[in-house]
Amino acid sequence: MRIAILGSGKIGYAILKGLKENDIAEYLIGTGRSEATLNKIKNLGVEATSDNNYAVRNADYIIISVKPQHFMSLIKTIDPESWKEKTVISVMAGIKISTIKKLIEAREIYRAMPNINALIGKSTTAIAEGRNESVDKIFKSIGSTYWIQEDLLDVWTALIGSGPAFVAELVDAFVLGAVNCGMPRELAYNTVLDMIKSTSDMLSKSNSHPLDLRDNVTTPAGTTIKGLLVMESEGIKAGIIKTIEASYKRSIDLGKDMQNNLIS
Repeated sequence: MRIAILGSGKIGYAILKGLKENDIAEYLIGTGRSEATLNKIKNLGVEATSDNNYAVRNADYIIISVKPQHFMSLIKTIDPESWKEKTVISVMAGIKISTIKKLIEAREIYRAMPNINALIGKSTTAIAEGRNESVDKIFKSIGSTYWIQEDLLDVWTALIGSGPAFVAELVDAFVLGAVNCGMPRELAYNTVLDMIKSTSDMLSKSNSHPLDLRDNVTTPAGTTIKGLLVMESEGIKAGIIKTIEASYKRSIDLGKDMQNNLIS
């Protein structure tokens, strides 16, 4: 595969890194605007350029990884003919495939939604829609992939895109709870991370409902039920449900604003 990444910020750079480390591409090029970004790409042993048109012309798979508000500026730098017969994958939030098709003429167009864990090769990435083994291979270089309908990308953004921030907030709450009870912060932090990893593994391997694990830990009049009582009275579960819902609605609103700005 001959692959170009247009925009080598956090996600674009993570994809470049994953592709390079896994030797996925026959040819790989990344674009950037600043010298710092271009040097970062070169330090991966990847060709770097500020010429987006050159990158598109020389690749078969094009990943658009610029901020959505910069998309129109990007396509103005590229000859419309350069897109033809290319497979394009957008990782821009909010811009629908139908809108991209109105602006560029490519062979195939997909949307992908990685998350910040791509930086360590552990992204959980949604791809919409259809199925393309080469596209799947590209994103498997930075983690796991799930092919979904495009209309699920807003809730995916809330759950999986924003999810690492929500989990980090919960981790900090666990740690502060332990510190409040006298445990050194470093010990609390490391053990909380271990506990979350092993709990995730157990849930994954057991194929059972999370409440089964909860009930296995909970004994009559024990420590767990007292803690669960506080979680219930404080509305922790309802708060998390509302958190996902609020993030989901914001994703929809941002997408509508972006669509309106692009087609106006």
